[in-house]
Amino acid sequence: MSLVNNKQTARGLALEVLTEVFEQGAYSNIALNKALEGTNLSAQDKGLATELVYGTVSRKITLEWYLAHFIDDRDKLDNWVYYLLMLSLYQLLYLDKLPVHAVVNEAVELAKRSKGTDKFVNAILRKISQADLPDPASIKRKNKRLSVQYSVPVWLVQTLVAEYGDERAEKIFASLHQRNKASVRVTDTSCLDDLQAALGAERSHLSPVGLVKSHGHFAGTEAFKSGLLTIQDETSQLVAPTLQLEGHEVVLDACAAPGGKTCHMAFYMDSGKVVALDLYDHKLALIQENADRLGLSDKIETQKLDASRVHEVFGPDSFDKILVDAPCSGIGLIRRKPDIRYNKAGQDFEALKKIQLQILDSVCQTIKKGGIITYSTCTIIAKENQEVLREFLDSHPDFEQVALTHPESSIVTEGMILITPELFQTDGFFIGQLRRRF
Repeated sequence: MSLVNNKQTARGLALEVLTEVFEQGAYSNIALNKALEGTNLSAQDKGLATELVYGTVSRKITLEWYLAHFIDDRDKLDNWVYYLLMLSLYQLLYLDKLPVHAVVNEAVELAKRSKGTDKFVNAILRKISQADLPDPASIKRKNKRLSVQYSVPVWLVQTLVAEYGDERAEKIFASLHQRNKASVRVTDTSCLDDLQAALGAERSHLSPVGLVKSHGHFAGTEAFKSGLLTIQDETSQLVAPTLQLEGHEVVLDACAAPGGKTCHMAFYMDSGKVVALDLYDHKLALIQENADRLGLSDKIETQKLDASRVHEVFGPDSFDKILVDAPCSGIGLIRRKPDIRYNKAGQDFEALKKIQLQILDSVCQTIKKGGIITYSTCTIIAKENQEVLREFLDSHPDFEQVALTHPESSIVTEGMILITPELFQTDGFFIGQLRRRF
């Protein structure tokens, strides 16, 4: 059933987006942005719709657990009714400033599109709002309890607890519900202090060229439009400096879109260039768009190519340095893209590791002797990070690991940079480095 008529309210729009996310597997950020573009909602209502979509998606497992105590048979409900109850329960539990009667009344109005559903929705929400809710802390099985408390699938609970231990894993889970900071990279370091003051921002704890705010729309500023800054997470800003570029090199960015790291590397170039690859034309267009805005088009050469076929197109000793920002599970991005946690499964990691190793095996055939390969991901899972580099080195004796360092010692482990989301409220990120010995 179409939800078009519901677009006139924030909750109606949120219900439409949630239906796309839960039923069609749409990405919440893409579906939400598309819906917001087609509405005349006020800025305040757009903000509410955004909060409702991201909040409901991020708390999905928790909300379903609570609803199971009030709904006898979920399968007897139309999906949209269940999503409406989830959406409303999120507001009752987590948005204290919204009056209960307003939440219930709005839900009842939305439910009137199906005869009799409004009475059912009213009864359930009234019952929930007047009841003493069950406590997830009472769940005896640890993995199940953590899954419900933090709305993280059991398989991911098991994975992170095994890698990080109970205490740190729980801190990671809790951090996923903290609002993501807005962060930018300043392209002209002489402007850092002035831009910090003008934007009301703080200096990044991790990146010497980063500015952060608890929230903000940097892309709407004149500084962004003129190329003085670019949107880039603090963790991502650490990648290009690891290559220690001098400006004359030919650098390969094997998995380049949308081009943030490509442009960062190009800033170091004078006579050198960055060859940026991607599989899709529209993604190459994003790289070019970024390069044009930042005045770097003459330093960046884009090419449509699968990164696992680099050695078929480029010969030996083609590149001085290479960046492989590898395709990965994206587990480190859950705070910004909450639906990621529900779209992945434990078995994905082995398949991803195979792809990551294929790319490394291909690009390593084109690096010069003494050349550097930086490998990065936006995941915090060892199978996609440390294990990939270990397996690569085991099968490529002509390469060695280069130990990376950082002033913030908490993010350095075994000569690799590993940033988990709870440390600095950033994306989760990994960086390792290899050198061709002979």
